[in-house]
Order: sequence, then structure tokens, then C-alpha cells
Amino acid sequence: MTRIKRGTTSLKRRRNILSQVKGFRYGRSTKERQAREAIAHAGNIAFAHRRDKKNDRRRMWTVQINAMLHAIGMSYSKFIGALKKAEIEIDRKILSQIAQENPETFARIVEKVK
Repeated sequence: MTRIKRGTTSLKRRRNILSQVKGFRYGRSTKERQAREAIAHAGNIAFAHRRDKKNDRRRMWTVQINAMLHAIGMSYSKFIGALKKAEIEIDRKILSQIAQENPETFARIVEKVK
């Protein structure tokens, strides 16, 4: 029988794991077991922060709309309530873009809602 040298798969797997933790500090960047743990925790945190980022954006849109509304002389909560009563379905992202880029269009939307 011919000799079979093993270890190529496990070495490849180890190299892959260690390449994912490049730039981490201490044993997390050099030791396979610590690196696996670091990858798992980093993945969990990345998932949670992607959700947080969406939440932060929505808050920012609300603040921008509120700022424009106060300049016009209306509060955010009354505006959103009036939008729903008027059955105008524009989401907050689009409203904040309109408020920033086309203030006159935003003012017309507010007048229509009043």
C-alpha cells in the first residue's frame, strides 16, 4: 500500500478559521479554539448591530422630520396622526428625504394634511 499523508483538510480548516480572526488580539488570532469562540461571538454581535443600525436610521428620520415640522409650526405626533387620517402612506424614510431635499414639497404635504 502507498503511504497517505493526512492533515490537509484539518490544516485548511484551521487556516480558514485563523484567516477570519486576522486582526483580533492575543490568543484569539493564533489559537484555533479561541478563534472559533471569537468568530461565534463576533457573528452574534454583528447580527444584533445590523438590527440596531436599522433602528438608529428610523430614529434619525423621525428627528429630521420633527425638525422640519417645527420650522413649519407643527408637531411630529400630530403630523403622523393626520397623515394616517388622510390615508397618505409615505414612510418615514421617504418623508425625511423629501424634507431634506425638497422643503417646498414637504410643506405642500403638510398643508394637504392640515
